[in-house]
Amino acid sequence: MSSSPCPNHLTVTVQHKSNAVIVLCAGKLLAESSDVLYGPVSQLMREHKRIILDLSDLTQMDSMGLGVLVGLYVSAKGKGCSLELRNLGKKVRELLIMTNLLPVFSAVGEHRNWM
Repeated sequence: MSSSPCPNHLTVTVQHKSNAVIVLCAGKLLAESSDVLYGPVSQLMREHKRIILDLSDLTQMDSMGLGVLVGLYVSAKGKGCSLELRNLGKKVRELLIMTNLLPVFSAVGEHRNWM
């Protein structure tokens, strides 16, 4: 399942694996695109206990994008679901460090060979 690109070019592709659902994010996670990520991932939480957000192709994220990640984290915890971040780019990692949020998320690796 893939989302269609919105004007800011965020795409979300979902891959089902035996022990997790991987959500590949590509493009810019900005205020205008927050629903492109939040909607599909929050729906996945109903049926899956482990969701991995692969951010290797995320090129930009603003404060609303960061808010989406935090909102998904809170929703996941409330539903007994594990939300993990994978392949953080330099700018995304710096934003998470600057806001003291990096320790909150489970960053499970920096390479695509994790499954």
